[in-house]
Amino acid sequence: MKILVTGGAGYIGSHMCAELLRLGHEIVVADNFSNGTQAALDGVKKISGSDFPFYETDIRDENALEKIFYEHKIDCVTHFAGLKAVGKSVSEPLEYYENNLNSTLTLCRTMRKHGVFRMIFSSSAATYSPENSVPLTEDSVLGATNPYGRTKIMCEEILRDLCIAEPRFSVVLLRYFNAVGAHESGLIGDCPRGIPNNLMPFISQTAAGLHSELKIFGNDYNTPDGTCIRDYIHITDLIDGHVCAIEFSAENAGCEVFNLGTGRGISVLEMVDAFDKTNGLKLPRSIAPRRPGDFPEAYASPEKAEKMLKFRAKKSLEDMCRDTWKFQRNVPSEMR
Repeated sequence: MKILVTGGAGYIGSHMCAELLRLGHEIVVADNFSNGTQAALDGVKKISGSDFPFYETDIRDENALEKIFYEHKIDCVTHFAGLKAVGKSVSEPLEYYENNLNSTLTLCRTMRKHGVFRMIFSSSAATYSPENSVPLTEDSVLGATNPYGRTKIMCEEILRDLCIAEPRFSVVLLRYFNAVGAHESGLIGDCPRGIPNNLMPFISQTAAGLHSELKIFGNDYNTPDGTCIRDYIHITDLIDGHVCAIEFSAENAGCEVFNLGTGRGISVLEMVDAFDKTNGLKLPRSIAPRRPGDFPEAYASPEKAEKMLKFRAKKSLEDMCRDTWKFQRNVPSEMR
C-alpha cells in the first residue's frame, strides 16, 4: 500500500513513517517544517534503511498537493499536518483556523479529485468539554476550551459531512490523549522548539539541563496529590492505533471516531517521580500558579478502540520515561 503522510517530519508523523516502512508499505511524505525537522526524516531513514519521496510543501498549496497525487498512486492518507500549540492558538486564533481548516479542505478536495477515499485524521482529546466526567468516551460532550481544540472539532465535522455526501469515503477520526516517549532506537522523538507546552518534554529538557527547574502548574486541584491527571500513551502504542485504523478503513466506509489512550490517569507528580525513579535522577522542581484552561482530570475510555479496532496500549509508564530520556540524551543538534 502507498500511504501519504502529511506532517511526516513531526513527532507523531515521523514515528508513523518508521512503522509503515517496517511493515512493508510505501510512503510519500509532505511537510513544510513548521513543526517538523529534516533530522526526524533522517532518523526514519536510519531506522528503516529505506528512502522515500519527500515534498517540502504546505498542503494548503493546492498546486503542490496536486503534484504529489499526480506523481504517486496514493491508497490512503494519514493526516498529521497542522498547527498544534494550545497556548499559541489563543494568541493567534486566525492563523490556527486558517491553517488547520484550509489544509484539511484542500486535502479532501485533492483526494476526491484523484479517487483516494481513505483518511486517518489526527484529532485530539482537546475536543472534549472539561464538564465531562471521566473516563471520557467517544460520546462525551464536545466543547474545546481553546482555538486549537475547536479547529479539530470543525475538521471532524467537515469530514463527517464529506462522508455523508460521498459514501465512498472512509475516514477514521483518532482523538489522541497525551503522546509521550520515543522510538526505541532513540533516533526520533518529541523535540519541540522553544519552551515546551507539554509535560514530558519539559521534564526531559530539565533533566538535560536546558531548564533550571521543572515548574509544576498548580498543586491544589481536587485530585489525590493536588496535581492534574492525564492519560499518557507511548508514541509507539499510538502509532499501533493508527495501523489498526488503516486496516479498519479498508473494510468500513463512512466516518468513525476512536479515543487513543490507555484508560489510566497519571498525575503530574506521579509522572515526574516515575521519570526520576526510572532514570536514576532527581529533578529540581517548584510549584507555579495554575495555567488558564487546565482542568483537573482527563483520561480515556479505551473500550471502543479495543472492541472495533482491536487496539490496546501495551507500553508501561517506565517504558515512556526510559525511552523519552534515551532520545533526549541523543537529540541531534539540528533538532534543538
